Amino acid sequence: MRWLRLSVGCAALLLAALILAFPWIVTRIAGASTRLPEEVFESLSPEALELLEGCLRGLQDAPVVDVHAHVVGLGLERAGCYVSPRMLSPLHPAEYARYRVYLSAARVSDPLKAESQYTERLVDLAGHLGLEARLFLLALDKHYLADGEIDLDKTHFHTPNEHVWRLSTRRPELFEPAISVHPDRPGALAELEWWAGRGVRLVKWLPNAMGIDPLSGRHDAFYRRMAELGLVLLSHAGEERAVELDEDQELGNPLRLRRPLRAGVKVIVAHCAGQGRVQDLDRPERPPAEAFDLFLRLMDEPEWEGLLFGEISGLTQVNRLGRPLEVLLERVDLHPRLVHGSDYPLPAIDLLIQTGALVRRGFLTRAEADALDEIFLFNPLLFDLALKRCLRHPKSGARFPASVFHDHPELDLLEGR
Repeated sequence: MRWLRLSVGCAALLLAALILAFPWIVTRIAGASTRLPEEVFESLSPEALELLEGCLRGLQDAPVVDVHAHVVGLGLERAGCYVSPRMLSPLHPAEYARYRVYLSAARVSDPLKAESQYTERLVDLAGHLGLEARLFLLALDKHYLADGEIDLDKTHFHTPNEHVWRLSTRRPELFEPAISVHPDRPGALAELEWWAGRGVRLVKWLPNAMGIDPLSGRHDAFYRRMAELGLVLLSHAGEERAVELDEDQELGNPLRLRRPLRAGVKVIVAHCAGQGRVQDLDRPERPPAEAFDLFLRLMDEPEWEGLLFGEISGLTQVNRLGRPLEVLLERVDLHPRLVHGSDYPLPAIDLLIQTGALVRRGFLTRAEADALDEIFLFNPLLFDLALKRCLRHPKSGARFPASVFHDHPELDLLEGR
């Protein structure tokens, strides 16, 4: 593994150097989405328009729900956002390159206006999907230690709850707020109660990056209060690329989510834990297992019926593409428990979304890929939705049903909105 990390580090260093020397490289990596979203239905070829209309058919009866849309910024526009200095320095090439690509994908041309430009772009994309939609904007709490102290060295991003709340109240027809509360932060229970009292339904965790052990008994009171308030936990599981330490990666072990489930908390597993290997806590004597397999084990345990759900964002990215997507399409018994998420701005990064790879694996036809590529030029968010509607299992032809893209009765995320 040491040689692999060294190779990745050298590649990141080279990429950072190229970005400094040739800034246009970022645009090429981040995507060629250069057309206006409002022109999509007038400017597509007849073939692409026919495919798009077919993808949207059957979704008009209720809002499309996207539970996974990121919000970032430098905190220079009174939004309170924070980005680690490592992300802004070429001396840390992997972090630097990643952040520059994120901003470019979101069409941020002036980093000093990152919050406003990012939001304007997201409003433009979400407002031109051709149907009613609600995007959950994700807050992200800081990395806290067990004693409640903040560890800024391990805090890569911070998006305050107040920021996503303000954005969602300004455009309630497009956005919903998803708060983020670290259970070790001082006043965590009061923070939950405050936002639940304002109608918030979703709590976002990224355990690997935030330093949260979902299995810790310290959090039992937190889980009980979440269940009492009817709050739903959206938790990343599997590998997280922003984390470098193996012990932090283990915090993304999906089996650790049994503790909040036992407390009655409804849990959505982001990306269906579709990447990385973690310890099999049920069989610790064995080598690490695929996180996705442990997620499937949880989904097959009958006691979590009605409590545990999987979220499908990222599964079409070239770095994640493969068995998880194929299995989830094939497992039609799990479809009623799957939830749609885009993981925006990642669907706008051309390097990650390669329709040719999906064609080669049998998930799309070449004609579908060509039509989807056209849609991408206008609206990557619409492209992501249409792509997931087109996907089929290479052998059985099974697809994700329309129910995946709407609010689930068991979750009721749009309650009272």
